[in-house]
Amino acid sequence: MSISLTSVTRVELILALDAGTSGVRAVAFDPQLRVVDEAYRELTQYFPSPGEVEHDPVEIADLAIATLHEVASRQHGAHHHVAALGLANQRETTVGFDRERGDIFHRAIVWQDRRTADICHELSSQGHGPRVRETTGLVLDSYFSATKMRWMLERGLADGARSPSFATIDSWLLWILTGGVNGGVFLTEPSNASRTMVMDLATLDWSPAMMDLFGVAPEMLGAIQPSASTFGYVSADVVPELAGVAITGILGDQQSALFGQACFEPGLVKSTYGTGAFLLANAGESIPRVVDGLLTTVAWDLGARGPTTYALEGSAFVAGAAVQWLRELGFIDTSRELEALALSVSDSAGAQFVPAFTGLGSPFWHPDARGAITGLSRGVGRGQIARALIEALAYQVRAMTDAFTDGGVELKELRADGGAAAMDTLLQLQATNSRVDVLRSATLEATARGAASIAGLASGHWASLDDLAERWEFDRRFRPEDPTLIDVGYRAWRGALERA
Repeated sequence: MSISLTSVTRVELILALDAGTSGVRAVAFDPQLRVVDEAYRELTQYFPSPGEVEHDPVEIADLAIATLHEVASRQHGAHHHVAALGLANQRETTVGFDRERGDIFHRAIVWQDRRTADICHELSSQGHGPRVRETTGLVLDSYFSATKMRWMLERGLADGARSPSFATIDSWLLWILTGGVNGGVFLTEPSNASRTMVMDLATLDWSPAMMDLFGVAPEMLGAIQPSASTFGYVSADVVPELAGVAITGILGDQQSALFGQACFEPGLVKSTYGTGAFLLANAGESIPRVVDGLLTTVAWDLGARGPTTYALEGSAFVAGAAVQWLRELGFIDTSRELEALALSVSDSAGAQFVPAFTGLGSPFWHPDARGAITGLSRGVGRGQIARALIEALAYQVRAMTDAFTDGGVELKELRADGGAAAMDTLLQLQATNSRVDVLRSATLEATARGAASIAGLASGHWASLDDLAERWEFDRRFRPEDPTLIDVGYRAWRGALERA
């Protein structure tokens, strides 16, 4: 998509690269943080065995280069200038590679992958869980990167490498964009590093104890620097149209959405309905106390431009991915059909959808759970199943907002984004389930907006967080309604959850 800007005035643009789980998107923003151009490519999903999910790191890099090239070419042709580039990325997905030769050890192991559940069970049975929780803010779960690294090392996949390295997608793309084997920069930042289960939340550096626990040497990991800082410059050999453009901001995709939704004050919360569903609350400048069922993570580190901010997070592994599954089955032709199909019936006729295709995340943390559709009868058709899925997406987030409330965290409002947030039905159900107003962001691609925002802040394009907050808008507010029937449905869904 391209939206023309006047060619009379040369416009300074901030470019964002959002390398997500389902695809890769490049977006150009103007000084008012309005989208002026974007390009998107879908990413191939690999499922080698039940519970295993993989991506091709080379494809991720190729799609990143292709989308950046497409947008930069159009804007270069219109005589506009890209002032800086920001990156956002799927977080815990892990790439193993030889930094000297560029060889890949294995396909990237995606955050949804459950192959390391046995490693987690073993470490937990040995009593390591509390120390991992205290140091990293995370629970021992195959969701995170460290056990994926250990899995590759235990199988000898790094043997023979001259410079064995492990990267989350931010580090991988930064290395590629800055030249790869020809001088590429190998760095990361705290919002991504805090998802590896190797970073110490207090020091914002790699933990010697966690590296020892998972068998990872420090030279295998990129150095950690502030999220808002200059990481390197795009190589002319990689994206010629962006040669020399500084990469000045990097955030994990969910923290990037929190930043893009201008949740700069403690208590402000965002809910992203993407491949999974993720709820993040700004927890302020101090590491928050542990809340059962939730994770503690770094939201961002502004370096010289402000303090480190922490967040509490709830994570559901499958949301939009369940819609994609229905589409792949031929149940619907396009994702947009789901809401209309759900609205063709008055209720789900007792059907309950549990989208636990890759286990259950917050606040349950059951890696062995699997998806299920229960309550089937002759009265259940396509409309009822569609409605049951939309209800389940709201129920998953309700389970997380209940955990926030039970932990004493007050939710002022939910700022919603992501592809599924386009559904009015979902957001109204969410408001009623969670007993809080839901505000749909005027820009559903809040992740890309966050990457552009932090890159522009670091490069001086915007002066302050207040400057960015003034540019955030929502397009509709959804208020809670009578919850009586909703609560009955939620209890039935929790029963289906137990059976899954």
